[in-house]
Formats: sequence, C-alpha cells, structure tokens
Amino acid sequence: MANIKYFKRHRMELALRHPLPRWELPAGFAWLAWEDSLLDMHAEVKFASFQNETDSLVFPCLGSRNGCRDLMAAIRYRPDFCPEATWLLSGPDGFAGTVQGLFDENRFGGIQNLGVVPEYRGLGLGRALLLRAIEGFHSVGVRRAFLEVTATNAAAVHTYRAVGFRSIKTIYRAVELPHPDTARVGL
Repeated sequence: MANIKYFKRHRMELALRHPLPRWELPAGFAWLAWEDSLLDMHAEVKFASFQNETDSLVFPCLGSRNGCRDLMAAIRYRPDFCPEATWLLSGPDGFAGTVQGLFDENRFGGIQNLGVVPEYRGLGLGRALLLRAIEGFHSVGVRRAFLEVTATNAAAVHTYRAVGFRSIKTIYRAVELPHPDTARVGL
C-alpha cells in the first residue's frame, strides 16, 4: 500500500514596479553571475542546500547529486532560461547559495530552487539571492515575479513576504513517500 502525503505549497507573486529593499552581503561573500562553466557548481550547491530537507521529498531530484545535475541542465537548456536572474553565491569557506530564473508564457519571472547551504543559513543570504534574482528579472523588463514554496518552510515564507511577495494560490502536491522502514532520518 502506497504511503501518500500531501504537501501544501504557496504560489507567491510580486509586481516589479516598486523599488526593492536594499541588501548587502556579509563580509567574505561574493556573487558569481551565470556562466555555463558553473552548471555543475550550481547543481552541487543545490544538492547541499536541499538534501535531507522537506523539498527533497516534494521534489525527489533535489535529494541526489545526479538529480540536481539533471535538473540544473534541464533549467539551463530551456528556451525560457534567464541568466540575469541566475546566481551563485560564494562564501569564505566555499559556495553558500544558488538561485535560477525562468520566464513563463506571460514573460513573468519564475524564481527557481533558491537554496542556501545549511552552515550559511541565518545570515540573510536567502533574501540577498532573492533580491538579486528579482533585480536580474527587472533588468530584462520583467513586470512580475513568482515562486512556489512549501508552506512548512517558515523561514522562506517569511522572507518572501517581507520582500513583498503575496500568496495568490495554494497548491497541494501528492508525494509517494518511502516505506516508513526505509525513510530518511531528519525529515
């Protein structure tokens, strides 16, 4: 018998007609703009950010290196990929976060897979990644940005709301979970 769980997710949107809040990176952190040579590093940072997190249950590809690599390649080679909204964040001891951008059919900007490596959380890096991606969308004339977030990710939901994103739709994603005897610890 399948073990199905429903995960509540919010689709959130932000009109890009108002000035963005200011942000500053902590000392020792730097931006790396999109280059194809960084695809594998984006995938590795995505894996480090999402492994053993709820989103790796909701989207199983986020729970493995190969899954993250395949996802990153799929994003990069889509015709609606937005390099201006795709960033890698380096820290004093390695890479700290990643975000990707895509356009939808209305040419709204979609924030994808914003992740911060666990040891760098709580420093405002998620907010900085979000704002940098939005800035990238704005630079190419995008009027509206959107994202989806798992409702139980309270820190992310708080950050998105603080920047001005508003929930416009609730989505329930059905996920077949592993048998309880084989479930991963920490989730």
